[in-house]
Amino acid sequence: MSRSDAQANRAKILVVAEEVFGAGGEGASTEEVARRAGVGIATVFRHYPTKAALLEAVLTERFTRLAGRAKAEAGAQDPGRAFFDFFAYMVADSASKIAIAEALAEAGGALDGPAAVASRELHDTVGVLLAQAQAAGAVRTDVDLPEVYALLIGASRAAYAGVGPEVRDRSLKIIFDGLATRP
Repeated sequence: MSRSDAQANRAKILVVAEEVFGAGGEGASTEEVARRAGVGIATVFRHYPTKAALLEAVLTERFTRLAGRAKAEAGAQDPGRAFFDFFAYMVADSASKIAIAEALAEAGGALDGPAAVASRELHDTVGVLLAQAQAAGAVRTDVDLPEVYALLIGASRAAYAGVGPEVRDRSLKIIFDGLATRP
C-alpha cells in the first residue's frame, strides 16, 4: 500500500468514526467504523491502536475544526453577529461532539491528551470572539469567558439531551438577550 493510500485510509477512518461515534457514542464499534470506511479492522488498529486513540483523534479533529471556524469569524465586520452565530453553531453541533467525548471518557481516554489541548485552543478562540463582540458594544462587558462557557455548555447539554430545535432556538434567544448590551 502506498503512503498516499494509507493517508487516504486514515482520513476516511476519521470521517467515518466521527459519524459512527457521534451517532452511537460508546456503544458504537470500531468494527462498524471499519465496515463503513471500507477497510479491515486491522487497518483501523494500524492507524489507531485502541478505541480510545481513535476517539481522541476524532475529538481532536473536531475541536481543531471548530477553532478554525472561530478564528475565521474573528475578523468579521460585525463581531457581535460573529460571536452569537458561532455560539449558536457550537450548540447546534454539540450532540455528536458530546457523544464522542463521552465515548472517549468511557474508553479510558487521557484527560490531558491532544483533544484537551485542542479544546483549550477552542476555548481561547471563543474568548477572542467574546472580547471582539464586547469591544464592538454587542455583548455586555460585565460578562467573562467562564460565564459564557457555562452558558454554552448548558445549552449544548440541553441540545444533547434531545430538546427540539424550537426549544433550542428559543433558549438561545433568551441567552443572547441576557448577553447583549442594553440600549
